[in-house]
Amino acid sequence: MNVEELRELCLSKKGVTEGFPFDESTLVFKVMGKMFALMSLERQPPQCNLKCNPERAEELREEYDGRIIPGYHMSKTHWNTLFLEQLPPQLIKDLIDHSYDLVVESLAKKLQQELKSLD
Repeated sequence: MNVEELRELCLSKKGVTEGFPFDESTLVFKVMGKMFALMSLERQPPQCNLKCNPERAEELREEYDGRIIPGYHMSKTHWNTLFLEQLPPQLIKDLIDHSYDLVVESLAKKLQQELKSLD
């Protein structure tokens, strides 16, 4: 999967915005104002940081040794860095969904209702 495909997947989700809050090369995806995915447009090979439940994060790091690592510049417990070209596209899609869902579940009830009402 390349950076543009990942971008399209993230933007296809309800309530998602993109921006560059940190610098000119780190693209951040947020749902209702909370980050669920980040990627550097300059790092090679292409990489993406996604939120992950801690137990699953450990399992993924073991199973995909060197292709999924603790989150670069993020909480190593809750974030993973994925090397996009070295992983199956379906796995990346599933992990984007997982990250998005974790963030949505953590939103205040009011924001969750607001998200549900978006079309």
